Amino acid sequence: MKKYIPILLLLLLIVPAVIFTLDEREQAIITEFGEFKRSITTPGLHLKKPFVEKITKFDRRILSTDAPPGQYLTLDKKRLIVDFLARWRIDDPLVFFKSVRNLYSANTRIEDIVYSELREEMATHNINDVIAENRELIMDKVKEGSSEKLTEYGIELIDVRIKRADLPNEVQQSVFERMIAERQRISKRYRSEGAEESAKIRAETNKQRKIILADAYAKSEEIKGEGDKKATKVYSDSYRRDPDFYEFMKKLETYENFIDEKSVIFLPIESYLLDLVRNKD
Repeated sequence: MKKYIPILLLLLLIVPAVIFTLDEREQAIITEFGEFKRSITTPGLHLKKPFVEKITKFDRRILSTDAPPGQYLTLDKKRLIVDFLARWRIDDPLVFFKSVRNLYSANTRIEDIVYSELREEMATHNINDVIAENRELIMDKVKEGSSEKLTEYGIELIDVRIKRADLPNEVQQSVFERMIAERQRISKRYRSEGAEESAKIRAETNKQRKIILADAYAKSEEIKGEGDKKATKVYSDSYRRDPDFYEFMKKLETYENFIDEKSVIFLPIESYLLDLVRNKD
């Protein structure tokens, strides 16, 4: 048994020098005395020359660069403090190794390139475009320009987004005051327009009311006229048929108009009304 111990020790030394593994999150390049030999991107067990070839592993996953805030000048000469987030991955391990070698250098290079592209793009837009209206369009152009430059470093830029865009502290108050004044101006205009519209509605309502009342009055006068016309015809017909009865009814109508229950009247002996009362008794 003891005679196998040296063999086992030798294997323990040789196997790690000959065999290495990659998982699905990794990729690697193999160099021999500093000279590139091949790239390996498939996970599993792989062989290499012992003590001669060197393995350098790189992450295959999507990585992030969270840039510190920087100041940018917009087209309307407003300064903004912006920080961005870039998502990227190592597309060509060999180019990446030759150009930036490690993640720290890669993050620095990404920050520099994206910052430069973002600064140029910001200078062509007003502050409102950056804050709200065209932010997505701006970042798409920044991504396009940055991607072309980062391919030289074996990096594929997947996405760039603004995390936050703030005004410098010294100008925030003045901007807020202008925004408040603008909102008040708009509010005042809306109230004025509302009052004007309300006055129009009231005027139109009064106009329609007068028209309706005038129409109703005209209709009532028309009906009254028709009634008077019919009454006159009835009186006329009654007079033609029985003049005495017509005269009698007119007198009664006259008495009814000026005599009530509490009236005290003095009548001459020859009064027609007194004759009626006597005849009734």
